[in-house]
Amino acid sequence: MISERRIPRIEDYEQFIGKEAVERIKGKARGLEGLHLTNINSTFYGGGVAEILSPLTLLMNTLGLKAGWRAIQGSPDFFSITKKMHNALQGGDFNLTDMKKRIYEDVIWENAVRNHIDHEMVIVHDPQPLPMVTHYKKRGPWIWRAHIDLSGPHSGLLDYLRGFIERYDAVILSLEEYRLGIETPQVFMMPAIDPFIIKNAPMDKEDCEERLRHYGIPTDLPLVVQVSRFDRWKDPTGTIAAFKRARKDGAKATLVLLGDFATDDPEGEEIYHSLLGEKGERVKILTQEDTALVNALQTRAAVVIQKSIREGFGLTVTEAMWKGTPVIGGDVGGIKHQIEDGVNGFLVSSVDDAAERIVRLLEDREMRREMGRKARESVKKNFLMSRLVENYLDLFGSFQTVYKLRETPLPGEGRLEIVSRGRRKGRKRGGEAEGGKRGARRKAGAAGLSVGRDVRSGEGRRTETVPEGGKRDRSKGPGRKPGRKNPKGRASKKKSN
Repeated sequence: MISERRIPRIEDYEQFIGKEAVERIKGKARGLEGLHLTNINSTFYGGGVAEILSPLTLLMNTLGLKAGWRAIQGSPDFFSITKKMHNALQGGDFNLTDMKKRIYEDVIWENAVRNHIDHEMVIVHDPQPLPMVTHYKKRGPWIWRAHIDLSGPHSGLLDYLRGFIERYDAVILSLEEYRLGIETPQVFMMPAIDPFIIKNAPMDKEDCEERLRHYGIPTDLPLVVQVSRFDRWKDPTGTIAAFKRARKDGAKATLVLLGDFATDDPEGEEIYHSLLGEKGERVKILTQEDTALVNALQTRAAVVIQKSIREGFGLTVTEAMWKGTPVIGGDVGGIKHQIEDGVNGFLVSSVDDAAERIVRLLEDREMRREMGRKARESVKKNFLMSRLVENYLDLFGSFQTVYKLRETPLPGEGRLEIVSRGRRKGRKRGGEAEGGKRGARRKAGAAGLSVGRDVRSGEGRRTETVPEGGKRDRSKGPGRKPGRKNPKGRASKKKSN
């Protein structure tokens, strides 16, 4: 029986980031205490988004915010379409038909009917639930967080989705090179890992060996490991080809590919079965939902490889680096922002390059040790959950609530003359005036928050949580069908000041 259940708190990060950083984060959180927010994505398990949201929302709650997490439901047709959208936004082909639009928008409308969102802040993740914003009255900012590689999106699909994206008050992207040509302000923050979960906590040699024996993974030779979803963008076939070439060049090792299937990714099982013909004595292909096995493989591996051809960020790279294991990664997306080529790992662009780096690392134990040490230090400095939660606190604190008095007809007296305009003064909090809601302004950019156009340091963009004019015409634009009523009621009328 478990005698104690404990959620990691920001104080637990002091051993990694120091007391000053912990106190700074706690101070920022005090100014946002009680903020009611929710995250919406498409799955509670499988893939990087779920890996981030689970510890992030828990840490936010320990800091005094009321952070929730919801996942939309959908039919197989819906998730087949959104997977194709995902691929197209990363540069793949896509035939966007009216039928696909209808399925996509109808499923989101059904989710809006059953999800009652009246939070002060809403964060919607990736394209699957993107149109949710069209079905609600806003009580505060809505933010779209895209986790994928948007460096070369399908132009036709992006044009369609832009109508939804520009209804948001801010967009978060992982890297500046993913910047979109949209009106909505964009900010940039890279993902992070939780060092305390089973997958990332220290694992001793005996526990590692037990997990590997349990799954029949031989340890008589060094292990070359790839851990990722079975996804064509992760290039598992290229990894197998590179390993076979390295073996021909004299490398003595065992390759282990471990993957899982996200519930919102219908292609994963198909790709897994396409690889089974490559299995052999020195090529192991596994699909297991066992985070302790992930830890054991990344800890025990001589080399971790992630030869992606598109990668929004690459949390499996971060996880392996945290364990002091050198990583060979594709020279794309977020991987190249984690690995400094030749210093804390290697970046590659071809099967031949990957094979050559596998051989070099297997032959040079000292190189593996030094690269692994630098890799762990890089994660400690840049990619722990404490940094990500601070980025979000800075973003939340950068929104302003603005109240504007509009000219109002007065019975028998014509129109009210407006003498002055400005924000309604409110109660003091954190040393700054508020306008009915938390209006604390902080300089976006603190602790690594990179700020895009219109969210300038010290200024920020004014976000009106109540549209000027008292209401928004929701009968037009993406996601709205003629005659369909807003499931959350009519647009709210503006309160008089």
